[in-house]
Amino acid sequence: KHGSGSFDGHKMKLNKNFGVFITMNPGYAGRTELPDNLKALFRPICMMIPDYALIAEIMFYAEGFADSKSLAQKMVQLYNLSSQQLSKQDHYDFGMRAVKSILVMAGSLKRSDPEAGEDMLLIRAMRDANVPKFLRDDTTLFMALIQDLFPTVEIKEAINEDLVKSIECVLRDTGKQVVKSFVDKMMQLYETMVVRHGVMLVGASLSGKTTNATVLKDALQKLKKESPPEKVARR
Repeated sequence: KHGSGSFDGHKMKLNKNFGVFITMNPGYAGRTELPDNLKALFRPICMMIPDYALIAEIMFYAEGFADSKSLAQKMVQLYNLSSQQLSKQDHYDFGMRAVKSILVMAGSLKRSDPEAGEDMLLIRAMRDANVPKFLRDDTTLFMALIQDLFPTVEIKEAINEDLVKSIECVLRDTGKQVVKSFVDKMMQLYETMVVRHGVMLVGASLSGKTTNATVLKDALQKLKKESPPEKVARR
């Protein structure tokens, strides 16, 4: 209500339309607590955890899915089970950001293949978005959870055969061995880059991170030169 105030010994005019808001989520990976002396200057407001299932259901409808309620419940249940049963890693995220990326990816798959089963589209989206960042043991457990939630759905692989052949050709041309697990990791990196704005390769020294990215780049360039534009388009 005052027209002016003192800040660090200086008199300043106050604008009643200006406010400072600090959002915090204690316990979230990478976040630090606000110091008590700074926290005392602000009025705390508690926020409720959002209803992930309701948000997912609405977004599924917006993306064109018919069985949105059932799919939303299964997806949220899968993420709850994953956060409880999978190992704890700094780069694992089962929060709202992860849910949002799954919904966007599922919508993209729905538009590219409108006749495909909605269960299968969601499974593909959850698998493609999560498996690349999971450890080997966690991947096995995650796929088992998906199988439990979708027991009647046969999970089919959608392989970009042209890109796989190009990767294998680049590996041979550069004197490297063609190892299926390594090729799979390159395909995972490619699929992650299609749907993510930023990507980080995580792994121990000499585990092949640089080679992974370099070979994938060379393979895409080779495919671009040798094939029509639609061959390089994402799946």
